[in-house]
Amino acid sequence: MCGHSVECPSATARDCEAAKIRVHRPEIGCSELCNGVLIFDTGCLLPSGDAFGPRRPLPREAVTR
Repeated sequence: MCGHSVECPSATARDCEAAKIRVHRPEIGCSELCNGVLIFDTGCLLPSGDAFGPRRPLPREAVTR
């Protein structure tokens, strides 16, 4: 369970990505949230093994002219 004073959303909640980061690994592009969700730039992996794509807009690539 989450030990934060305002409990983070569970891994099954719609807003599961709002949980606080427990471990940040920028060298592999991954963070583990306190609810057990692994979050990547390309989506999330839930503790159940289910995955989903990013729910936020990805940054646009720079256009060179």
